[in-house]
Amino acid sequence: MTQYVVAALYKFAALPDFEALIPPLKAVCDEHLVKGTLLMAVEGINGTIAGSREGIDAVLAYLRNDDRLNDLEHKESFATEQPFYRMKVRPKKEIVTLGVPGVDPSKTVGTYVSPENWNDLISDPDVILIDTRNDYEYGIGTFRGALNPNTQTFREFPAYVEKNLNPDQHKKVAMFCTGGIRCEKASSYMLEKGFEEVYHLQGGILKYLEKVDPQESLWDGECFVFDNRASVKHGLEEGDYDLCHGCRYPVSLEDQKSPKYVPGVTCPHCFDSAPVKTIRRAAERHKQVEIAKERNQKHIGR
Repeated sequence: MTQYVVAALYKFAALPDFEALIPPLKAVCDEHLVKGTLLMAVEGINGTIAGSREGIDAVLAYLRNDDRLNDLEHKESFATEQPFYRMKVRPKKEIVTLGVPGVDPSKTVGTYVSPENWNDLISDPDVILIDTRNDYEYGIGTFRGALNPNTQTFREFPAYVEKNLNPDQHKKVAMFCTGGIRCEKASSYMLEKGFEEVYHLQGGILKYLEKVDPQESLWDGECFVFDNRASVKHGLEEGDYDLCHGCRYPVSLEDQKSPKYVPGVTCPHCFDSAPVKTIRRAAERHKQVEIAKERNQKHIGR
């Protein structure tokens, strides 16, 4: 059985020429049959790609050949099917959108805490633990005792901090996210706002699930990932959630029993609100995916 390597990566680095870097990077990915999404901006690179062992190694080596990215770190998991349909390398204003000008994790960032030391930190009763991800991600799994900011996008995080946190009262703040990138920006922002002790999980949830024994884990549930696997468990095994292709929300096993769940089309979250045009498009897309499977072909999308 073919096994695909899934590499989540990011690096904050000054890339004023990022637009010129996009075409050759896309060409390298295509040459090695690597698929996924990479975002590039003046502040760096962020994304997830998947392919063969050789393909992923080739793309990572190409990126690290740039002196500004030579210490680029990545996290690996595996999939039994290619979790992406195509390769996209896109220019962006920010590689993770906080929407606050001047926040620069390459200059100011919180204290990194390794997965092996994370349990001790978040077990401290003086520590405020915050999940910086969005509400639907929190809903399928999080650390015990973590606060949910109830955000729909990362842009809403600064407003949450302004309304709910006070540097005079909350002396120790610990944060986490999927791979670490949101916490880099969030911790940089909070330090600028006067919070003195700001910690974040190095490598994010993915590295914790990879490194920490399930018997010692303080993580409950699964971790949402931004590809067709939908979620992963401890050991980074593929999870039990499906991904609704109508609204891109994770669908639980219980949701999959609902009459409002139509594989590849709708789920209980979007069934009553999805426009007819969206439903028809999703249904046609799912039909083409199934036809491709029957013919033992890969559906490459639009």
